[in-house]
Amino acid sequence: MCGRFSQSQSAETITQVFQVAVPPLTPRYNIAPTQSVATILQTPEHQDRQFKMLHWGLIPSWAKDSKMGSRLINARAETVAEKPSFRSAFRHRRCLVLADGFYEWQQQENQKQKQPYYFRLQDGCPFAFAGLWERWQPVDGEAIESCTLLTTEANELMRPIHNRMPVILDPKNYDLWLNPQMKQQESLEALLCPYPTEEMTAYPVSKVVNKPVNDSAECIERLESP
Repeated sequence: MCGRFSQSQSAETITQVFQVAVPPLTPRYNIAPTQSVATILQTPEHQDRQFKMLHWGLIPSWAKDSKMGSRLINARAETVAEKPSFRSAFRHRRCLVLADGFYEWQQQENQKQKQPYYFRLQDGCPFAFAGLWERWQPVDGEAIESCTLLTTEANELMRPIHNRMPVILDPKNYDLWLNPQMKQQESLEALLCPYPTEEMTAYPVSKVVNKPVNDSAECIERLESP
């Protein structure tokens, strides 16, 4: 699964990399479920890329209340096309969730607490997780737009830490993933593969990241002696 990540890049960098207008952004080093996350999406009404902040934790349009979203922060790539909570969004409402790193925890011998590790691309550039989004309208109140991150089997770098990892999309596939007219399940599923190990790096970080309230650059600093 993926339960914590970072997005500390500037609006100028995001605009340049993803070719979308972006408002000023606050650097985030410890993004947690139920918080707002930076995304890019397209709709049939607006074919150009749109930047949106979405609630992390997908709330299906048919949900009775918003609490369901806290249980749907991730969607498994292997079953996303069939699961009732995700299949409509997978077919019609896909998005890019912007990040520049993510965390996973490893159980180590003789330690009660797991050791957190930070994963990012070798070049340190921002990237996009494959995401899905939904719009939920309560009986009373404003609509909530929410999202979930897709996960797949771990690559060789990730495997010693965890058996799953978030789907990081190849930039050449952004247009295909975002295109609301694309409905070919096989073509979409082909994009949901582990990211190449050789293009990523990982290192241990402080347990300060364990608490979502801690949201500073200290979270991503390399820990020399885990």
